[in-house]
Parts: sequence; structure tokens; C-alpha cells
Amino acid sequence: METILDRILHEKKREIESLKVGHQNFAENSFPRRSFIQKLQKEEEIAIIAEFKRASPSKGIINTEADPALQAQAYESNGASAISVLTDQSFFKGSYEDLRKIKAAVDVPVLCKDFIIDPIQIDAAAASGADLILLIAAAMEQSQLNELYQYARSLDLEVLLEIHNREELDKALITGARLIGVNNRDLKTFNVSLAVVEELGPLVKKAGAYLISESGIHQKEDVERVRLAGANGILVGESLMKSNNVKQRLESFRLRV
Repeated sequence: METILDRILHEKKREIESLKVGHQNFAENSFPRRSFIQKLQKEEEIAIIAEFKRASPSKGIINTEADPALQAQAYESNGASAISVLTDQSFFKGSYEDLRKIKAAVDVPVLCKDFIIDPIQIDAAAASGADLILLIAAAMEQSQLNELYQYARSLDLEVLLEIHNREELDKALITGARLIGVNNRDLKTFNVSLAVVEELGPLVKKAGAYLISESGIHQKEDVERVRLAGANGILVGESLMKSNNVKQRLESFRLRV
């Protein structure tokens, strides 16, 4: 039976063909590279990757009115350690233009979050100012994951490598990833449970990688749970995009490591 992830990846292949047609437009940018890993090394609090996300397959439209630059500046001024930008257009209503605007507006590292399965997407992310990219272990076989990981590193991009189970953790560790995201949302069903990071978090930490807990963070108690699982940081999108008080919401997430 076709899963949500299957549908996304099928559409992504069509987007990639369009990207390849416009590849000559990927010019070198003058944006400085900023290291998220270096920030994690110095953090005394749970690092917050605050996400700019207009929509999602599970929630539909979340917030299409927000200005990307202003939203990102609000995140940064209220303690976010990095900004995540959804660039998928078909399912999340994002764009590389959002990425460029946010990169120009903030001084913290910027993550290009997409379903990356081809080097051309990494080129587009780099040209749009990304400091790090997301690679999803569930979206590809080991050889492709290794190839894309190494290609991103060759462009001086850091990689947040996303997993959801032990098999995917094994795939991530083979790449040598230093930054591993445990997605509490199953990309095949889109069900969410913090029990996922509670199971996998200690294994990630034992392997010596930095741990980011993704999805399912809505209140302080959620942050406390993932911190106990070993999380160095959290990635939060929906609750921030829906919030009428970003400052208050971010403050509630700021706990000491």
C-alpha cells in the first residue's frame, strides 16, 4: 500500500526534473556559512531549531500569512539557535525563496528541510544560503544516503540525518553523521509519539552523535521528556507557526541541558 512518504517522493522526482532545467541559475552566494554543530558545543540550554512551515500533509494549512523574514527574526530574537525552512512546495507550500529571505534576515544557522534524494537539491540549498540540510534515512538506500551525505559535506554543508527506528539509526551511523534527528512522526503514517526518541535517544548518545528531537513538541513537559532521553536540541514548527505569542512559547521551551 502506498504511504504518505511514497507519495511525497513520487512528486519530488518531478520537482527535481524542473530543478535540473533551471540548474544554470544556481549561482554562488555571498552568504557566510554558520556551523550549528559549533553552536551545540557551546549551548548550556536545549538548542531550539525553530521552523518556518506554511503547511503539512497531516495538518493542511498551518499559516500562509506569515512573512518568512519577520517570523525568522522573531525566532532569533527570542532565543532560537537555528532556523529550519521547509522548501518543499507541493506538500508544505515552501520554496527556496523562503530560504533565501530567511538566510538574509538572521545571523543563526539555517536548515534547508526537504525530502532530498538528488544532488541537485543540495546545490539548490547551498545556492539559497543553507548552512545545513536534512537527509532522511527512510527516503533512500544506504549507498544513496552515503553519496548525498558526502556530497553535502564537500560543499561545506552540515547534515541533520533523520531517523525513526533502529534500522535507520544503523544507516545513519554508517555515514559518520555527527548530528542525528529522531523524528517522533512516522513518515509513512504521520503518527506522532515521543516514545520514539525515548527509545532511540540513548542509542544515539551512546554512539557519540548530537541528538535533535523532531516533531511532537508542544509544551514544556514535552521538552523535559526529550531532554531526559538525551536530546541536545529540539526542532519545533507547528506550535510556533500557530502561536500568537512566539516569545512566550519559545521561553517555555528553554531548559538547561
